[in-house]
Amino acid sequence: MGSLFRSEEMTLCQLFLQSEAAYACVAELGELGLVQFRDLNPDVNAFQRKFVSEVRRCDEMERKLRFFEKEIKKDDIPVLDIEENVEAPQPREMIDMEAKFEKLENELKEVNTNAEALKKTFLELTELKHILNKTQIFFLMR
Repeated sequence: MGSLFRSEEMTLCQLFLQSEAAYACVAELGELGLVQFRDLNPDVNAFQRKFVSEVRRCDEMERKLRFFEKEIKKDDIPVLDIEENVEAPQPREMIDMEAKFEKLENELKEVNTNAEALKKTFLELTELKHILNKTQIFFLMR
């Protein structure tokens, strides 16, 4: 894999791709890591771009993955570190991943809510237990 240092030899190219092949071509170029994209429409607002909905979906999936990572680190769960680059998923796989992430996020939030409720109940019951122990001692002394 090369790097994009200023001193490296570079060539400016313009690619014209069919819409159906654009995703596969860009994914392949991205996996090679030898390409730098240049914005040819800097005056166009980010929300007016053609693929803004796909980018938002990816941002949302990335947010969910960061949430999973935070929860995994919080619980000290060991994770295998894979050094190899993973291929970009196909658009239909992205839909499946999005659904799985949504389901896992909802389940994890529910587990966290239940764990908080259990912790709160445990603390309340522990407090009541200590109160009962102290009052029992008080009443036995009389």
